[in-house]
Amino acid sequence: MTTERLDPPRRAGERETLRAYLDFHRATLAMKIEGLTDEQLRRRAVPSSTLSLLGLVRHMAEVERTWFRRVVGGEDIPLVWSDEGDFQAAFDDAEATGASAVAAWQAEVAHARRIEEAAESLDLTAYQPRWGEDVSLRLIMLHLIHEYARHNGHADLLREGVDGAVGP
Repeated sequence: MTTERLDPPRRAGERETLRAYLDFHRATLAMKIEGLTDEQLRRRAVPSSTLSLLGLVRHMAEVERTWFRRVVGGEDIPLVWSDEGDFQAAFDDAEATGASAVAAWQAEVAHARRIEEAAESLDLTAYQPRWGEDVSLRLIMLHLIHEYARHNGHADLLREGVDGAVGP
């Protein structure tokens, strides 16, 4: 299966632009892991690091869940990979499979899209306990774009190390 990645619009409203950039970065991560085996997905950047493509996908499932379901949606649910709230757990499971990670990530993205679409305005605010303050949906979407962009840079380097593939 080939991931379709659409360019964000050059002229659009704020919400449409934020949605498009977030989806662009989600698709970029999907492209970076496409066609790899579990062993390749588990390959670490360096032996002393837990950073891997598999860990990045699992981490982004946590990020999507935390910001959209837990913060905006107010759901009292644990993280995907840790009942104790340990974000590092997403990177630590050496037995995890790509299929389970991708399924969890895609499920969280679907939840996030529903929550964002149901919000009347980007000015919607929700309490972020780790920051101890209310944040807007606008900030959350920008934060996720930033988070994906940063980790997609990691994913690009990791993918190149796995099989030499670079871009897009």
